[in-house]
Amino acid sequence: MIDLRCGDCLEVMRDLPDNSIDAIVTDPPYFRVKKDAWDRQWDKPEKFLEWLGAVADEWQRTLKPNGSLYCFASPKMAAQVEVMLSGRFNVLNRIRWIKEAGWHNKCRPSDLRSYLSPWEEVIFAEHYGADNIAKGEAGYQAKCDELRGFVFEPLRAYLCAERNRAGFMSSSAVDAEWQKHRGTKGCMAGHWFGVSQWALPAEEHYEWLRRLFNRQGGEYLRREYEDLRQEYEDLRQEYEDLRRPFQVTAEVPYTDVWTFKTVQAYPGKHPCEKPLDMMTHIIQASTRPGAVVLDCFIGSGSTGEACAKLGRDFIGIDASPEWVRFAESRLNVDQRDLFAAA
Repeated sequence: MIDLRCGDCLEVMRDLPDNSIDAIVTDPPYFRVKKDAWDRQWDKPEKFLEWLGAVADEWQRTLKPNGSLYCFASPKMAAQVEVMLSGRFNVLNRIRWIKEAGWHNKCRPSDLRSYLSPWEEVIFAEHYGADNIAKGEAGYQAKCDELRGFVFEPLRAYLCAERNRAGFMSSSAVDAEWQKHRGTKGCMAGHWFGVSQWALPAEEHYEWLRRLFNRQGGEYLRREYEDLRQEYEDLRQEYEDLRRPFQVTAEVPYTDVWTFKTVQAYPGKHPCEKPLDMMTHIIQASTRPGAVVLDCFIGSGSTGEACAKLGRDFIGIDASPEWVRFAESRLNVDQRDLFAAA
């Protein structure tokens, strides 16, 4: 699904439901960096930040609890934009997109009065307490092991109940037997039975627990290990689905310094057009297939093309009918009534 909308992003976003967007990937105006009118609507940084703060309020409302935000910012305003966003989101990274090509190559170093900034910042953020929001809690920073305990509770509860039925009323009682068995001082029972940092026992350890619990007779831990393992894999997928998606490999940029090449000049190029491979990388790293991605400053439509390429749904907004038409052509979509009121 590709849904392009022409209008003021604040007004258009108010029509979007709460918690409906998986990722917001967007490139707002920079504030008086470009000569275009859209970048010179504000005479003072405070006015620009006030406006962008209102936009960020809509991002906060529409982004799902496990969603991701990527917001581009100029070197001049990056710190102030980040501070503003940090009042609404948990900032995870301040990504530097280093540009080899650009106006900085034409300057004379002897004329400079400060260091050049041949980069843009990409502020990568999530909701505060994202993992705990996913398990129905809010108000404090989540820890992943707590979420694991929440999701894997059915398995943990089974093991704990069997331990108690067998007469081992605490993890320390099992650890004492483990230390005798292994001749070490190691403690494993806390991982098998505890809520924090829970882990499924390996098959050999599960069989050892079986022998321990049944040594006086009885039929404890009757479930076969493969049955437990399958339930674990099902719950693990549920756990991953609850968490904010993030997947990178050694084959793609996995640090916060990026070197994607800028888009070469061509007739009609948007002054802030982002490279398709960079937008593809962002969406692939932070969304799953079928996710809904929002860009409320679509420009030439790079984000939308990346979504179409990767099988994500896309909602794109821009105040300029010209650039919405450009994106419409680029994305090969026909929305005949899009400009009826424009």
